[in-house]
Amino acid sequence: MASKKGLTLKSIIPAVFILINHATCSLAASGSSEASSKSDATSLNPGFDILSVLQLAVSLPSHSWEFGTASEALLELFDAPFSVYGTQPFPIPTLDPQDSPSLSYAQQKIVIDTPPNGLSDGDGAVGDPASLGVSAMLLGQTDPTFLQAATAELEYVVGQAPRWSNGAISHRAQYAELWADFIYMAPPFLAYCGAGTNNASVLFEAVNQCLLYRDILIANSTSDPTIPISPPATHSPDASGLWTHIMGPVNDDPGIWSTGNAWAAAGTMRVLATLIKAPGFLFTSHGSDTNQALINGRLTNAWKRNAISSLVGVITDILDGAMRVQADPEQDGLLRNYLDDPTWFGETSGSTLLASVAYRLATLSSSSFPPLLSRASQQKYIAFAEGIRRALGEDHITSNGTATPAVNPLGWGDRNPYTAGSPEGQNFVILMYAAWRDCVRAGVNGCRAR
Repeated sequence: MASKKGLTLKSIIPAVFILINHATCSLAASGSSEASSKSDATSLNPGFDILSVLQLAVSLPSHSWEFGTASEALLELFDAPFSVYGTQPFPIPTLDPQDSPSLSYAQQKIVIDTPPNGLSDGDGAVGDPASLGVSAMLLGQTDPTFLQAATAELEYVVGQAPRWSNGAISHRAQYAELWADFIYMAPPFLAYCGAGTNNASVLFEAVNQCLLYRDILIANSTSDPTIPISPPATHSPDASGLWTHIMGPVNDDPGIWSTGNAWAAAGTMRVLATLIKAPGFLFTSHGSDTNQALINGRLTNAWKRNAISSLVGVITDILDGAMRVQADPEQDGLLRNYLDDPTWFGETSGSTLLASVAYRLATLSSSSFPPLLSRASQQKYIAFAEGIRRALGEDHITSNGTATPAVNPLGWGDRNPYTAGSPEGQNFVILMYAAWRDCVRAGVNGCRAR
């Protein structure tokens, strides 16, 4: 795709994107089909300049979770077959970092240390450094140092991090506190490790964490007419299925934050895809009790079917809730920063990440047997995502590629729309683009190439 400003992939960030040209040329010389897939990664026009968005997506991040999100976005964009949404996620592929924009980027950003900061400085967080875990596992296929670091991080998250009373792993390292954000950072890493290292217990833990978090953070909506609806203290029935942001003693936030719900839905979506794509030998046909997950070190097919249904339910509950409380037309088709609070502005970050989830779920459903969704539900979610994508192209990507207005990435309660470029928000647009592109190429009904 040509840029309005003459940008090319090679010119965006030389340290990362020169290798895209190198990879394409070397793969083409060897006759590899990967050459066309890399050069074709941004060929569809979503209605805005994706290369300008990408330039900021890789240059703005400065925190561990931003590096992890950017690495995942680059993987889904340029190495789609090897992401958990692709056709070749397992066994874990051996990729040369010089031929992978995602791994080249992650290799520069990962700083190996002692967990919980085993892959990056998490500034007191358990989940944020783990967001680089998938990249570390991939890098570990050619460099054992990264594999050892990923293993140490995994062991800390599962075995040493604080836990909530129901067993949910804390997002904070010094005290038990649950953040919706955590679901994008840690469970996808756990699921990937479980599926990639034949560890059924870790794969089970990844699924379980999504459900344990849902049990605590799901909004307490009420239809009692005697109780006044006044977010964030109380939520209407329309908010049913949505998550509050944080439960805990220090940073408690009972509001239904758009980006928090998007983090939760997108992380659960990655766990769902991993579970579905996990190698068959991790599962056994023995056992029919869905409550008995493991038999002789393998997960039962009965548990797997129930887990898939539960994860789909978590995702669709969030999508349905977001659609019910979607911002008014004057918000230009974007979701409010706090979804059920009409005093908030519509913003791009939560909107685009939730749109990516809708595309991914519909695409995965269309390739699953039986489908994960009814045809009507699939079309409903595609229409929701397409509306956000079109809205973005109308007036929400500036000439330099900034997605705006976004929420302040370091201050979710900031009432001022953030227009300087959100590091995570830019990557959410890339995740939405990659999900839309794959949806179009899969021929999913209603998903249009423009």
